[in-house]
Amino acid sequence: MNDPQHDAPASTTGPEGPDAPLHRRGIKSYVLRAGRMTQAQTRGLEEVWPRLGLTLADGRQDLDALFGRRAARVLEIGFGMGASLVEQAETHPDTDFIGIEVHAPGVGKLLDEADKRGLTNLRVYREDALAVLEQCLPEASLDTLQLFFPDPWPKKKHHKRRIVKPAFVELVRTRLKPGGIFHLATDWEAYAEWMAEVMAAAPGYRNVAAPDTAPYVPRPAFRPLTKFEARGERLGHGVWDLMYRRCE
Repeated sequence: MNDPQHDAPASTTGPEGPDAPLHRRGIKSYVLRAGRMTQAQTRGLEEVWPRLGLTLADGRQDLDALFGRRAARVLEIGFGMGASLVEQAETHPDTDFIGIEVHAPGVGKLLDEADKRGLTNLRVYREDALAVLEQCLPEASLDTLQLFFPDPWPKKKHHKRRIVKPAFVELVRTRLKPGGIFHLATDWEAYAEWMAEVMAAAPGYRNVAAPDTAPYVPRPAFRPLTKFEARGERLGHGVWDLMYRRCE
């Protein structure tokens, strides 16, 4: 998610070869920041995590077994404080949602809210998203993957840290079902243009935008308007949504 500290240097894991898994190639698209935990956030991590939390150590998931049913599956990377994802899970009880976020306050907040609302169709990883995609999610297992307001890394020297790049979008494609949707959104126009350029060159995707708005789509009604986005709209900031379908 966007953050005023987005220019801070990300930690690295050292050089890796081009054939190494994406999550081990040394450049991360996020920065771990210390944050003060509220009582509710702490409760979420301590009391709700054992029921709704997942880790890399849990290995490759059988999603039907995980949720106890067969349903549409949506994965969101970088859910921030979780308000949008909780709202989606509550509004669409027939769909199963998986969220990935590395920052403890956001994970704790989402878990606390999910528990208070009695949600059973939501699971959470506090892990590197690339590692989750590579190690935990089966191929062709997702109906939708959402990447809303990822860190734009606006300085040119930091563009290598942007999560949207060819290797990442190819990994996403393998986890989507044929016909599945990759939905991106950003409030940085330059990053929107970057996303559109990367996706236009990516094999196996089709942009679903209408000719009069392409490459962008109007904000779909099912994507909740976040407080951050609403504030941006009041200030005249733009938001760009892009949606791509995995080809059969």
